[in-house]
Formats: sequence, structure tokens, C-alpha cells
Amino acid sequence: MKFATKAIHAGQEPDPTTGAVMTPIYQTSTYWQKSPGEHKGYEYSRGTNPTRKALEDCLAALENCKFGLAFSSGMGATDCVLRLLKPGDEVITGDDLYGGSYRIFTKVYAKYGIKFHFIDLSKPENIIPYINENTKLVWIETPTNPTMRIIDIEGVAKITKEKKVLLTVDNTFASPYLQNPADLGADIVMHSVTKYIGGHSDVVMGALLTNDEQLYKDLFFIYNACGATPGPQDSFLVLRGIKTLHLRMKAHCENGAKVAHYLKKHPKIDKIYWPGFEDHPNHDIAKKQMRDFGGMVSITLKDADLKETFRIASRFKVFSLAESLGGVESLVNHPTTMTHGSIPKEEREKVGVTENLLRLSVGVEDIEDLLADLEQALS
Repeated sequence: MKFATKAIHAGQEPDPTTGAVMTPIYQTSTYWQKSPGEHKGYEYSRGTNPTRKALEDCLAALENCKFGLAFSSGMGATDCVLRLLKPGDEVITGDDLYGGSYRIFTKVYAKYGIKFHFIDLSKPENIIPYINENTKLVWIETPTNPTMRIIDIEGVAKITKEKKVLLTVDNTFASPYLQNPADLGADIVMHSVTKYIGGHSDVVMGALLTNDEQLYKDLFFIYNACGATPGPQDSFLVLRGIKTLHLRMKAHCENGAKVAHYLKKHPKIDKIYWPGFEDHPNHDIAKKQMRDFGGMVSITLKDADLKETFRIASRFKVFSLAESLGGVESLVNHPTTMTHGSIPKEEREKVGVTENLLRLSVGVEDIEDLLADLEQALS
């Protein structure tokens, strides 16, 4: 099936009891057993639930994977991957990383004797000097949050396969519509489902997708044992959101491109980060591994201190000043004080996350209203 058909149908069959076309919300914690251990595939909803299973199968299909797991948050999914590690293991990751990932790496898992290397991943070969017998995981996100750096997934995967190191790709910013890391060699694809996949800013959820059956079993054990699993109501909402993912992503990409080109010529803008520009670092890689360039755009304001940046961020009327991204509504975010506040100032600024940077999640509103809102906010 093509993407749009999978988004609407994958993992979902008419309900065998009633014929309902939409997957029912199985609001139950437990399941009847004919005799001990003899059941219909479900025992207890922390481990499995029919509504969640339909979602997991749909997500796996969208990422061209065989196996999927849904979590109560993107950080719950991240935590599950890190629980595959043991003290003494080492992880290679990017120096331009979502603040929540940086926080769990440095403030939680580093305490348990796991070493993290935060490096420039603009070239795949940059990871080679850091690989040793203790290296167990390479964790990348592309495009990165918030400076939209592009990492060559296939190039990194060739190295990790050769060195027998696990590769996880955070695909949140691209969504399965724009990019499929498993097709490029990733072992695990991670999503904050809260963002583009859910798409309506009403659910917090995460996901892991893989083609490796043993890896799936290992992750499932942690998933069930540790319990960061979402409820059926949220699973139902995400299944509903996915049905329009292809339509929403087209609109996000169209509006994102128009906003990016408008801002590039604006006198109040110093730098602009959007992978669709030919002068964007690794633009050729983005063209190769992505189907379009997405709706995320970051900007730095010319000659603006923190007070001026706050003034502008607070002037928007259509864009909402808020955390998160990927919903149908446009959002503006100040990473330094919001999503990336947990990263030390000197580390943030090394990779361009400065106090005058704003991140825009361009929604699907009428483009003329979005451009007018940008104009008045920047005035």
C-alpha cells in the first residue's frame, strides 16, 4: 500500500463483534481467560491492548517496519532504548540535540556509568574516532532541534553496521511522511508521537519501530516491565490523527516553504534555518533522504537581546507562544528558556541556540494570515 492508504487502513480491520469501521476504544485493564494462560492474545493492558496494538501496527507500517511499540511519551520511548544499556557502555550522539534527550542522557543515565559523546555529526565519519569496544549506541535526530541540521542516516548506518553498533534515529521532525530511517539502515526509529503524527496538540505519546524481531522482544520486555504504556483513549486519538497525516504534512511543507522564503528576505532576520535552502548545510543530503523539507523553521533576530526577543515572541496573534510542535496550529517557541533550557548556556551557544533564536512550527492555517502575523510581530 502507498503511504496515504497505509495511514488510513494499516493495522485496522473492522471490529469482529460489531463490524465497526473505526477501531473501538478497549477501555479495559484486564481480559477474560478460559483457563489459566488460555486467552485471546490479551492478558493485562499494561502489556497489550487491542486499541494500542492497532496503533502500533499502523505506526510500524508507516515506517516500513515489522514491529511497533507505543509509549506514554517520547521520553518514555527514549528511556526504553537507554535501558538496553549497562554501566560502562558508551553512546555517540549529536551536539545539537533536543533538550529533553540531553537531560535524560546527562542527568539520569550518566549517573549509572554510561558515557555520552556529544559530537558534530555533519559528516558520518566524525563518529569513527569515538567508536570503541564499549560503544553500544549511536543516537541521532535529523533534522535536529532547533537548528535543522541534516545528518546522513545512510552514511552513519553503514558505519554502525560494520562496527556492530545499534543506530537509533529520532524521526520526530520529519515524520514518516517525509523520511523513513529504517529504509536507510537505522535499527530503531523513535518518534515523539505528540508532534506531527498525533498532529492536534491533544495527546502526549512516543513510539519505537524496528524490523529486528529479537530487538523488538528486548524492547517489549522493558516496555511491559517498566510500564510507560499509553491508554486506549490516547491510542484512539492518534489513530484518528494519523488518517490525515499525509494531508497535513503536505500543508505544513507548503506553508513552511513560504514562511522560510518570506523570512529569508526580512530585514529583522539575521539567520534562518530551513533544510530547503540550497545554502543550508547538507541540503543535498536532505534532498536525498527526505521527500520534502517540512514545516519547522528557526530564525535569529538581528541585533536583538533577550528583552527584544521576548517582546517579539509575545506579539504573535496567530502563532501561539508555546512548547511543542507539529500540530495543525502554528506555534512559536523560545528554545533557550523553553525546550532547551536544560542544556548549559555555553553548550547551547556553541551550536547556535542563542537567546535571540526563535523556533517556528508552521501550521496549516491560511498562509496569508501567517505571513501577516509574522509581519506585525516583527514590526
